[in-house]
Amino acid sequence: MEILLRTLGRNTLLRVAKLGRASLFMLHVLSGLPLILRRPGLLVTQMYSVGVLSLMIILVSGLFVGMVLGLQGYYVLSDFAAEQALGVMVATSLVRELGPVVTALLFSGRAGSSLTAEIGLMKATEQLSGMEMMAVDPIKRIIAPRFFAGLISMPLLASLFSMVGVVGGYFVGVGLLGVDEGAFWSQMRAQIDFYDDILNGVIKSMVFGAVVTWIAVFEGDDAVPTSEGVSRATTRSVVSSAFAVLSCDFVLTALMFGD
Repeated sequence: MEILLRTLGRNTLLRVAKLGRASLFMLHVLSGLPLILRRPGLLVTQMYSVGVLSLMIILVSGLFVGMVLGLQGYYVLSDFAAEQALGVMVATSLVRELGPVVTALLFSGRAGSSLTAEIGLMKATEQLSGMEMMAVDPIKRIIAPRFFAGLISMPLLASLFSMVGVVGGYFVGVGLLGVDEGAFWSQMRAQIDFYDDILNGVIKSMVFGAVVTWIAVFEGDDAVPTSEGVSRATTRSVVSSAFAVLSCDFVLTALMFGD
């Protein structure tokens, strides 16, 4: 029992200490914003790396998720003779929930793992130390542009995911199952509210983007500078990001739609 308590206490202290390091690390990253404003090319380059290169998996996944929603939703709604509400169901599910969450999970697996591995490798090969020797702050020069690129890219990717998902639901519902096209679009426009649905979904995706990118860049900077250490950091990054996204999703959903 004593050993169990000691282990639990030690692990708790280690987690708290790591959270403190991550918080101080984030403050340092945010201090790099003036440099990015002076040199926007740094941000654009990283947005291509984390955003544009993630576009294909986001679009393909969004299309198939929307098609599945259209198929499943049609059979559920048909039991209540409410097939005409298929567009509302697909759009609400995507904009409020599936768009931000699935995009964040895909983003953490594709871009987040890449950021962790890249920064961890730069640390292992002493590139970050070399920049410090040349009086260049590696956090402001290397890490901050990647963080802000992820923060900006996530809402854009989530919006595209939701849009393509609605198109996928339209193809299945209207094209294959015979739902009335006018009812599909008109009910969607009538029921989807900008502030309650679209804006809250964008806020969710921005929070997820900040959390996922924060975890990714911190794990890379905190990695043990060996090949095994970088591998473990990449795994921790993806797992921690998934846990953080799902936890934040519950909290945000309770705050936004609890009333």
